Amino acid sequence: MDRRSLVRYAWLSIAVALLTLAMKGAAYVLTGSIGFMSDAIESLVNVVGAVMALSMLTVAARPPDDEHRYGHEKAEYFSSFFEGSLIFAAAVGIGIAAVARLVQPRALEQIGLGLVVSIGASAINLIAALVILRAGKRSESITLEANARHLLTDVWTSVGVIAGVGAVAVTGWRPLDPLVALAVAANIVFTGFAIVRRSVSGLMDSALPESEERAVQAVLERFRADGVQFHALRTRQAGSRRFVSVHVLVPGQWTVQRGHNLLERIEGGIRQALPTVSVFTHLESLDDPASWDDETLDRRPS
Repeated sequence: MDRRSLVRYAWLSIAVALLTLAMKGAAYVLTGSIGFMSDAIESLVNVVGAVMALSMLTVAARPPDDEHRYGHEKAEYFSSFFEGSLIFAAAVGIGIAAVARLVQPRALEQIGLGLVVSIGASAINLIAALVILRAGKRSESITLEANARHLLTDVWTSVGVIAGVGAVAVTGWRPLDPLVALAVAANIVFTGFAIVRRSVSGLMDSALPESEERAVQAVLERFRADGVQFHALRTRQAGSRRFVSVHVLVPGQWTVQRGHNLLERIEGGIRQALPTVSVFTHLESLDDPASWDDETLDRRPS
């Protein structure tokens, strides 16, 4: 999928976030429910997060340039980290408001109308989240995936709030409303932690998943029968782009052309095994002791 086409999903997220913010805000005004207020705050976070996602997807879609020879895909991690941090801030605000309402409970008004509005907003969020999540997985965009999972969390948050407000209407027990809001805060903290952890992992250049590492090893294994050896295999991922580097050791009597042909076959095999991968190979002689001095990231001094 063309990375530039992903921005339309960010625009969809912004439009949905603004619409649901207005609807949930209306539900809060109608009922005075702190639970509905917490739901509206999370939608406000969605708006800010979606704007950030739009800007970072725009940056990530830029082609490599003189200052960023490996492309701009890592910009997506900043967006997901930012959105995860916003979730923590929203949870703090919701928690403070909920504790205040626990101290001073308040009767709710027009609960029926407020519930209808909130249910409508949740349905819109659910549809948008599923569309964006599908696009995020298909394009391997951590920005879209983080945004979609936040929207899905918002849906489950709304379900809990709706159930809590409905229970208040049935039982008349006012403290239930702020207790539901506190549960909402705890739930979105968990979501925020997961998003931030994945973003940090990407920024720290974590290796490819084990299944993908095995796919690379399987390609290399096909060439060992020819007396070829490998070491210094390193992998990392930046957004949807994968990077693989490996040192290829061949008999010293091989010609440069034979070694080059082998590297082309190895790189082609890895590119077939993994999508959107950049492969870097380094040819070395099995007969030269210096070839074994660079198995670690920093070569030992000679």
